[in-house]
Amino acid sequence: MEQLKALDHEVNELVDYMFGPRDSRVRGWFLLDSYLPTFFLTVAYLLSIWLGTEYMKNRPAFSLRGHLLIYNLGITLLSLYMLIELILSTWEGSYNLQCQNLHSAGEADVRVAKVLWWYYFSKVIEFMDTIFFVLRKKNSQITFLHVYHHATMFNIWWCVLNWIPCGQSFFGPTLNSFIHVLMYSYYGLSVIPSMRKYLWWKKYLTQAQLIQFLLTITHTLSAAVKPCGFPFGCLMFQSSYMTTLVILFINFYIKTYQKAPSRTDMKEVPSVTELKNGFHKDYLARANGLLTNKKAQ
Repeated sequence: MEQLKALDHEVNELVDYMFGPRDSRVRGWFLLDSYLPTFFLTVAYLLSIWLGTEYMKNRPAFSLRGHLLIYNLGITLLSLYMLIELILSTWEGSYNLQCQNLHSAGEADVRVAKVLWWYYFSKVIEFMDTIFFVLRKKNSQITFLHVYHHATMFNIWWCVLNWIPCGQSFFGPTLNSFIHVLMYSYYGLSVIPSMRKYLWWKKYLTQAQLIQFLLTITHTLSAAVKPCGFPFGCLMFQSSYMTTLVILFINFYIKTYQKAPSRTDMKEVPSVTELKNGFHKDYLARANGLLTNKKAQ
């Protein structure tokens, strides 16, 4: 126990040395005074993916339909609460959309910080996204993007809450809460078999996420162009991190939704029935020519 306390002291001294004095308004808030809980929860998350995948390798997948329905409904409601509360609190504080500092809005800043604490805490709850994939043996969905996004967001937001818990930090979570209302409601509905035929809009969720990242980068850089006292280093870090997400999400989008037809598909000669059902006349002419040449040979 004494060794753990000594480690905790050293780690916190290190992060204080790196980032400077913390914001006094959030001192004593759950999980914020020490970095170790956030770090250990992240390590436990990564280990659970590895160990869980090994454990499930020769076992049947769990259905978990009821659990998923309740979980996705819960995250949807939490995201809706954060979205509404962020809009109301920033309106109360007359936040400047281009650049908002950390101390000018008084009690409204504290109200924003309280919502952003829930945003930070929601990131550890969302570790369950991956755990459900593991238990349902959906290993193809446990991508580098998925794990990178979940693990880093939880740790980054520990830093945000300790040093920049309000002001310009409000914008990304506001957009993300809106996207999560759409995303987790989609996931919840997809658990119900009779609803799946109505869920045609999955592709547009990824597009909306990309737009969210680009808007957040734009908003962040606008504060660098016209400063208002918000830490410049934090703006640059956020822009850089969001850029990595844009690159990874574009790569995911291309692989998932822009697949080129395979060689096998291109070599297939359509059947007579297929040729009569709506193909372009030029395609019909080329296909008929190919068939004629084969007969002549």
